[in-house]
Amino acid sequence: MPSAANGEAGGAAALERAYRESYGRAVATLIRVFGDIDVAEEAVAEALAVAAQRWPEAGVPLNPGGWIVTTARHKALDRLRRESSRHGREAEAVRMLAGAEPTEVGPVPDDRLRLIFTCCHPALAAEAQLALTLRLIAGLQTPEIARAFLVPEATVAQRLVRAKRKIRDAGIPYRVPGDAQLPDRLPLVLAVIYLVFNEGYTASAGDDLIRGDLCDEAIRLARLLAGLMPDEPEALGLLALLLLTAARRPARTAPDGTLVPLGEQDRTRWDRAMIAEGQDLVRACLRRNQPGPYQIQAAIGAVHSDAAVAADTDWGQILALYDQLMALAPTPVVALNRSVALAEVRGPAAALDELGRLSLGGYHLFHATRADLLRRLGRRDEAAAAYDAAIAGAANGAERSFLRQRRDGL
Repeated sequence: MPSAANGEAGGAAALERAYRESYGRAVATLIRVFGDIDVAEEAVAEALAVAAQRWPEAGVPLNPGGWIVTTARHKALDRLRRESSRHGREAEAVRMLAGAEPTEVGPVPDDRLRLIFTCCHPALAAEAQLALTLRLIAGLQTPEIARAFLVPEATVAQRLVRAKRKIRDAGIPYRVPGDAQLPDRLPLVLAVIYLVFNEGYTASAGDDLIRGDLCDEAIRLARLLAGLMPDEPEALGLLALLLLTAARRPARTAPDGTLVPLGEQDRTRWDRAMIAEGQDLVRACLRRNQPGPYQIQAAIGAVHSDAAVAADTDWGQILALYDQLMALAPTPVVALNRSVALAEVRGPAAALDELGRLSLGGYHLFHATRADLLRRLGRRDEAAAAYDAAIAGAANGAERSFLRQRRDGL
């Protein structure tokens, strides 16, 4: 018979898993039903609180995600019932209690994709759009979003409050827009899906390096978007990029969860079906000859996937692609990634000089890259200091452990 402690531990683990895997779906479903972001978020939070009390004793339901959605729906209905007399919402409450839901609108009946388009409405500032979608779709907390954007937590909190208020006050509809409006919304929708994937591929916090649920969800959304807009090369490019990157997941961690860097991965463990699909999409994009940032990043991934072993990597081609990417999207993070290719082509000293021109002191991967270059140059004391800075800035346990190993191995 399992002990009470085991039951509590199992319930806590199931609750964390349900949150990670079901939060976005539950919130998106309730926003569709009730048309109110705050109501949806609060109801899901209440449902998770009830689960935290009940599951350790009563056991985990067979469908935890469905249980969360159903319980949250009841909580939202209870709130509407209580508030109807005070706020004149009797008719709305009656409709909700009767089980009627809004009719499907838009070309894609997918709650989460509709929610992304709602959050990416042009009436909202770009930074607010991205932050709100990461909150609602990925379930990221304010500190995690702040780390993703390299900004203070208070800034993110203000963006979230203002964005939700703007959606409510402006009556922004919850739907995928018509064909005429899709192209204008596409860049930020692509950015959101990419950020969701990145959070899954390297979790910003916690002990596990990868959140597979977010990787899978981002790929699912990218497929929907590519199907919705098959003539948009960047939509295809994003899907290709996610597939080629996700193909490395099986080799990216050791059995104990330790991070395995790209150059040391067992490439026989890469998912060849994902690679084949991603490469096909890259070739389709090349034929269109309308290059964009996601297509170029996908092409970089395709070059990596062509190499059976790390030593066979065509770093010259990768550097040329990064030069092209810098011409289209000259961000500090792109320049940081380019420096990795530059080190392989021209040596670590040249790459270190490039890093000296970047202002990324608050980004732990900047310090990690710099530490590796200094290590390769034999400058051990400076490398150790750079590793310490990277460790201090890393919130993910697997990344911190990897960086400590590198530092201790100097």
